[in-house]
Amino acid sequence: MNLSPVSGRDTVYVWIGRDNGGRPAVAERLLRQAAAGVLDCPEADIVVTRRPGAAALVTGDTGHGQVTVPASVSRGGGVTVVAVRTGGPVGVDVERCRQLPALDLARRWYSPAEVAWLAARAEAGRSRDFLRLWTAKEAVGKALGLGLRAGGPRRQMPVPAPGRIRPVPAVTDVWVGHPHCPGTLLLAVAVVGGEAEMVVVGEAE
Repeated sequence: MNLSPVSGRDTVYVWIGRDNGGRPAVAERLLRQAAAGVLDCPEADIVVTRRPGAAALVTGDTGHGQVTVPASVSRGGGVTVVAVRTGGPVGVDVERCRQLPALDLARRWYSPAEVAWLAARAEAGRSRDFLRLWTAKEAVGKALGLGLRAGGPRRQMPVPAPGRIRPVPAVTDVWVGHPHCPGTLLLAVAVVGGEAEMVVVGEAE
């Protein structure tokens, strides 16, 4: 399956697979499938190099030499998610929507502007909105190679807009968005180096 960039634009492709107890084999399989699709080469030719912080590099032979592209992995809510992008660093994070003491947690972890935004939201949707911000923070941290270090939880995110990608305030050339995904999953994708399209290819076989 050859995946060409959407409308010729930088594109992040996301695969979702069932998580079997956090076993590395699930992420490995998804990374190989994702990279093979993006690089248009056989899965058997893909080499996966794991790095700290759930990041990875995937390398494949495209017929014009070895090409290495960044990837990102996240586990949560019974699924493993991988994202692959040829245009530069990428981060992905996934959570299953669930009820939380959203405002109490936000006051502990988030910036004052985010707390104010969350407090103004309808109570019925606050847990979802809290988790959208949280997944964005995680994804941005992975794309930057920092995780949640260096004040990551208080790093202000743009107001979530499902299906859209937006620039991160006060962080140069970093974008984050929330692609549509099935059921109660909440997904965030972050990129460094410019706006990108987000495509959820679907659940891997």
